[in-house]
Amino acid sequence: MTAPSPVKAPATRHRLYYSPGTCALAPHIVLEEIGEPYELHLISASGPRDGEMTSKPEWKAINPKARVPALLGVPGRIGGAENLLTEVPAILIYLARTGPSAQLLPSDPAGEARCIEWMNWLSGNVHTIAFAQIWRPHRFTTGEEGFAAVRTSGRDNITESFAYIEKLLADGRGWAIPEGYTVVDAYLLVFYYWGRCRIGLDMGTLCPAWTRLSELVARRPAVQRALKTHQITIFETE
Repeated sequence: MTAPSPVKAPATRHRLYYSPGTCALAPHIVLEEIGEPYELHLISASGPRDGEMTSKPEWKAINPKARVPALLGVPGRIGGAENLLTEVPAILIYLARTGPSAQLLPSDPAGEARCIEWMNWLSGNVHTIAFAQIWRPHRFTTGEEGFAAVRTSGRDNITESFAYIEKLLADGRGWAIPEGYTVVDAYLLVFYYWGRCRIGLDMGTLCPAWTRLSELVARRPAVQRALKTHQITIFETE
């Protein structure tokens, strides 16, 4: 196997490869929360398959998965460039552990496990299945004649997933992990944004508890800085 080309190390501790409005928003928020200097490197979507980012060989040379986000500055390698970390849950856990003063993870093993439980489900089901069915139907069927049915299934899966999230958040808790604000809340904001602003759901009506949580998250200074970079407005009062 040919080793990937070396990547110039960031001048700061970390470099985040991102595209605006993608799930890279979550690690971007967490980088702002922990307060360490970092670099941003924009990866633009291109090619006939919206957002797949597979047509840029220079990006695939760095990250063979050809997806964002990816974080440079993490010792080791599992494919891709040296010191490159991929997958949102892994990046969020790593960043939270490297910035403990921000208190973005519970201090006990059970609380941390609950964070991982949330994030693995959001990544592996809500994103990779439900939203991908709407935005990337070619991943689920080879013929365009099947795209409409895949997208309909995606809508159904999003409705079911969002109802589940709302039920969890409607029990009176202030945050996804009841003990306090964590990386999970930053990650949930991505999906709230996609529901409200990308596919046009009436989130205030469908998910009032999640809306209250998202409003709290969006008011945080670190979140506002990340949203500004992504040129995203979720609530008009931001």
